[in-house]
Amino acid sequence: MKLNKIRIIALLISGAIILGSCGGDEKNKAAAAAAGKQSQVLPYPVKVVTSQTAVLENDYPATIKGKEDIEIRPMVEGFIKSIEVDEGSVVRKGQLLFTLDFPQYTQNIRNAEAAIKTAVAEVNNAEMEVEKVQPLVQKGIVSKYQLQAAQYALQVKRAALNQAQTQLANARINQNYTYITSPVNGVVGSIPLRLGSFVNSSYVLTTVANTSNVYVYFSMNEKQLLDFLKDKPGSTQAEKIRRAEPVKLILSDGTEYIEKGKIETISGIVNTGTGSANFRANFENPQGLLRSGSTGSIRIPVTINNALVIPQKATFELQGQTFAYVVQSNNIVKQTSITVTPLTDGQSFIVNSGLKENDKIVVNNIQNLKDGDQIKPQL
Repeated sequence: MKLNKIRIIALLISGAIILGSCGGDEKNKAAAAAAGKQSQVLPYPVKVVTSQTAVLENDYPATIKGKEDIEIRPMVEGFIKSIEVDEGSVVRKGQLLFTLDFPQYTQNIRNAEAAIKTAVAEVNNAEMEVEKVQPLVQKGIVSKYQLQAAQYALQVKRAALNQAQTQLANARINQNYTYITSPVNGVVGSIPLRLGSFVNSSYVLTTVANTSNVYVYFSMNEKQLLDFLKDKPGSTQAEKIRRAEPVKLILSDGTEYIEKGKIETISGIVNTGTGSANFRANFENPQGLLRSGSTGSIRIPVTINNALVIPQKATFELQGQTFAYVVQSNNIVKQTSITVTPLTDGQSFIVNSGLKENDKIVVNNIQNLKDGDQIKPQL
């Protein structure tokens, strides 16, 4: 009996020892788990969002026109006898472009020359008649009315001579119009007609575009126009245009044209159909790179004060929306939807909504984060 009591006491002691050891293991496991969790809170670079001045560049579709785009039309009718230039040729003012053939113009000159000879002879006869009658009147042999009649006849003959001379001048002008020359320095456009084609003043033979300077036309809607004028110094629209910054031209291949342009005019009326106002900018074209009829975009810088600018790498897209991770006071990150406008440096965004000044955002390695993670912020 005594031996059994001793065994029972021994079993109780060993059980207590086992229970104590088990409780210690649970505590150790909990401590280890807490330590592991603490070791998973990783450092991330963060940035405090502050306001600053930023320059945003807006693009507007544009059409390029030569400073002078002149349609070449014949002044007289005729058949195209020769084409002296080719499409795309650079021509000088007064250079021959086309010749026309119309035999009637040559015949008209001959007829006018013959009419002049006849008129000169008749004037001479009339002058002789006046010279013959005049002394007879002085001697009283004939009436003075005969002298007046001779003088009137002379005036009629002289008028006929003047008319014949005018007809000759007109015939020669028409003949000269068969030689069609360029009115300006420029570049020849397309030539739709060919040798032998009959033409008159309703036909366009080609165009000559003076592109030493070009006009670039673009438009803004009413809001953009108001923003543009508000941002410019000056008390009048003309003064605002004069003091506006130079603008850039982006060519159709996406490259920037080497020369900067100047806005010259803004239409005085907003188009009720499109709700937009038309602008015209002037660009120099010393290398002849710009051609009339080409397209591109006008790029205008806009200065924005108190803009919130963040790095593009601090954002990510999800289902068509842009997000950033905002660090809360407990260092827990919150996935926040924002709207942005890209800057031309290709590395930054202007934040339009979703963030405010002094917000703290994660700026690197955001692909490793998820909403609700805890981090160690590193400024």
